[in-house]
Parts: sequence; C-alpha cells; structure tokens
Amino acid sequence: MNRYERLNALLELLAERGRVEVDEVAAELAVSGATIRRDLDHLAGQRLLSRTRGGAVAHPEVAYDLPRRYRTVRRAGEKQRIGKAAAERVGRGAVVGMNGGTTTTEVARALVANADADGVLTVVTNALNIAGELAVRPRVKLVVTGGVARPQSYELVSPLAGRILAGLNLDVVFLGVDAIDPDAGAYADHEGEAEVNRMLAERAHRVVVVADSSKIGARAFAEICPIGLVHVLVTDTGATEEDVRRFGERGVEVVRV
Repeated sequence: MNRYERLNALLELLAERGRVEVDEVAAELAVSGATIRRDLDHLAGQRLLSRTRGGAVAHPEVAYDLPRRYRTVRRAGEKQRIGKAAAERVGRGAVVGMNGGTTTTEVARALVANADADGVLTVVTNALNIAGELAVRPRVKLVVTGGVARPQSYELVSPLAGRILAGLNLDVVFLGVDAIDPDAGAYADHEGEAEVNRMLAERAHRVVVVADSSKIGARAFAEICPIGLVHVLVTDTGATEEDVRRFGERGVEVVRV
C-alpha cells in the first residue's frame, strides 16, 4: 500500500469510526506506527483531522462525506483502463468538456499523457481537482466554469456555470455518472451536479459516458440527460452482452475495456 492509498484508507476509517488509534490502524494497514503517525500529522496539517495523544479524531469543520480525491478509488484498475480508452478517442486540437469524478479524473490524466507536443488541447471542466491537475500543463488550455464548490465532490454547481457554458461549443464531453440505463438515461446523485452536467452535454457535438459496469442499471436521484443524447459508453468487461445489445438498440456504442 503506497502513501496515497494509506491516506485514503485513514480518512475512510475516520469517517466510519470518528476516531482512530495509531497502533490499531498500523496493524490493520500492515505498516509501522511511525508511518501512521507521519500520515496523521500530514492530514492534520491539511486540517482534515485533529491529532490526539495516540491517534486522531474527526475534524469538526470537515464534512466526512469526503471529497472524491481523498476516497479510496474502488475499481481503480477498471477506471484507469476506461480513462485511457476514452482519451484515445480525442483528436488533435479538440475542445473537450468533462465533469468531476474518479473516472473522468483518469480521462484527464490520460489526455495529458497523450497530448501532442505540437498541439494544444482545450479542456472545459467544472471539477476543481481536475482543473488543479491540468492548470500546470503547458499544452492544455484550461477553462473552468463558474459556480459554487461542493466540498463532497469538488464540482462547481449553480446557474453561474451556465453563463460560461452558454457561449461555448465542445467537440466531445466526457461524463462521469452515478447511474446509466438504456431506458432511463444518465443520472447523478446530486441535482446541482446533474444540472451542470446536462449543460455540458448540451454544448457538445459528442457525448461519451465513462462509467464502470457497477453504474449500469443503477438508480440515482437526478437526471443528467436522456439516453438519446449519449453517443458512446466506455465501461469495463463487467458489462454483459445483454447490456451491449440494449444500449445498441438505443443508438449507443458500448466500448468494453
């Protein structure tokens, strides 16, 4: 387990229990107590927890529906493959939109890795974590929508985003979703995120949903867009032949990686 994974694990344990003890967590994570102390000190410096004698407790000012960048990325291998396959569909000089989430973050990383040294990629996003990674890339022209930041996801929401997006045209948008169904369409758990995601989709020539197979057939609160607006679904091999058939009947190309 590397340091990033340990930090994620510590915050998840803290979210579940409210407090952690160094010796107990060191045994669970199979590392030394000194390592856990350094990790807890680091997280305390970020004001993500409060140190105690022998451990740590949840910070009173932190909403422990933790930001996605600090969550353990489940199905990480699948999401990395999805991100790579999705990024390969982007042409030179394209204008790309993307919302927030762990899978779209992998798309962003793959896009940077694939960036043409002679071209500039334009990325429009409402995700602060993605913007933070791309802002230092000289071959990326970054446009960030306006809005109010949600600490649970680092996505900017509210009608302010629409003022920026209304004047833009996107070649392709990559949407991370909480649920997608060939009949119901694409959905998110939060209505504000769904609204901005819908605006991104409506401004794009091509809409590509990036979602691991656990999202297929799932249910979520707010509609992003009907299935008729989706052109491609990039997912993992957990998607069944029946899933491929049903999406195909709706005009959606399914790519399994």
